[in-house]
Amino acid sequence: MTVNVLLFASYADALGTHSLALEVPHDATVADVLGQVRSMPGADRLPREPLVAVNERYARRDRALAAGDQVAIIPPVAGG
Repeated sequence: MTVNVLLFASYADALGTHSLALEVPHDATVADVLGQVRSMPGADRLPREPLVAVNERYARRDRALAAGDQVAIIPPVAGG
């Protein structure tokens, strides 16, 4: 099945894209997607436990995914 991964700010810069369409097994979890993304060139800039949202809701690593889900890997945000 295919899931769409969104990357922002420094993560998009590091991987050279703002989005990826990843093929994952039907029983894939957020952790599986993170593992695939980490295997890509430039992904060493991602922290060990990045903040992740699935379909615009924060998600844990063990969250099961469905075909067409949107997985956002969110960088830290500073402000003040």
